Amino acid sequence: MSSGMTVEQRRAQFYRYGPYTLLGIAVLMAALSAGLIGMSGAEMYATGLLVTVAWVLQLWWGRTGPGVPAKSSAAGAYYVLRTLIAFALCWCNPFFSIYAIVGYFDAGHLLPKRFVRPGLLCTAVTMAGAQSGSGMPPAAPVNWAAFGALFLLHAFLTLLFGNLSAREEERTKHQTRTISELELANTRLEQALAENATLHAQLLLQAREAGVADERRRLAAEIHDTLAQGLTGIIAQLQAVTSTGDPALAREHLDRAAGLARHSLGEARRSVHNLVPAALEHDDLPGALKKTVIGWSERSGVRADFTVTGTVEPLHDEVGATLLRIAEEALANAARHAVGATRAGVTLSYMGDEITLDVRDDGCGFDPAALPPRSGTGGFGLGGMRARAERIAGTVEVETEPGLGTAVSARVPLVRRT
Repeated sequence: MSSGMTVEQRRAQFYRYGPYTLLGIAVLMAALSAGLIGMSGAEMYATGLLVTVAWVLQLWWGRTGPGVPAKSSAAGAYYVLRTLIAFALCWCNPFFSIYAIVGYFDAGHLLPKRFVRPGLLCTAVTMAGAQSGSGMPPAAPVNWAAFGALFLLHAFLTLLFGNLSAREEERTKHQTRTISELELANTRLEQALAENATLHAQLLLQAREAGVADERRRLAAEIHDTLAQGLTGIIAQLQAVTSTGDPALAREHLDRAAGLARHSLGEARRSVHNLVPAALEHDDLPGALKKTVIGWSERSGVRADFTVTGTVEPLHDEVGATLLRIAEEALANAARHAVGATRAGVTLSYMGDEITLDVRDDGCGFDPAALPPRSGTGGFGLGGMRARAERIAGTVEVETEPGLGTAVSARVPLVRRT
């Protein structure tokens, strides 16, 4: 047998070929001891017939046994016939106990659980009778005493083999149950892996779609904050040129329009490449906001003040760009919609782990509940400011009432530049 065989394979080999080997050894020993024991001619003929029957029984079982379920009626019949033949052979010659001993090993495999111990006891009777010295039945009281002692010994062995058989059966059931559970777990794992592969593909597709949509929103917002606002300012300056007769004032408006055009073109290019606003290239956020407020005040003609509170700290580029764009949008909204505004104020506050931006005006205000939904052709307005803040885990709140001005407050985490 190969050294790579499992214990179960070796046991199956023994169940199939062990009886042949033990029967052959028993026949050899019985033949050598026939003269010593004093077997009669009738006993020798009976022994030969029984050996032939035993051999035929083993040949039949060797062919049909592998396909017969364990503990079936056919397996039980084979065990009973073999035990009876072994008992009869031991009656003729005690050395046939070599063959009878196989009943200890496969009773748990062949017999139903409730018949295992009776089957083992029958084998114990055969073994004790053969080893008591005079065959079966014992010839003298001494032999009966020896038979009794040997039977007790074999009864103990019966208990031992019965326990081993029960443990083996339990272990087999446990292995079968474990294998079934493992097969079920493997099936579920394969299903889970297949589902995960599908989900992974879906997530990749959704991530691509989300990335495209996010980039579109970013570009749309950037275009609104640069080109749209710049074009609005240019139009306002050109209208001022047509409404004035003073050449010097007209030249001033034209210069402002040209400056706005150059600035808007630069910002548009920077937006396409996802760069920080030009105002933050050479200034920190307070400096860029101050210039933005001054420029807005000059273009709109509305007085505007800028204030910084708290300790100024270097900010992450995305945080600075977001607050600058929100300030630009809020001021642009004030210039367009805050009718009658005479003052505006922008306050930047550093507050530990947060930073806030407040943009206020004393214009006409509005009713927030009456705002129409943003259309595809309109501006981004409040929705755009909120979307910008939410991208960096921030919020935008608006406080306004008709006739009482407007206050826009943006609050974002203070993420320092690394």
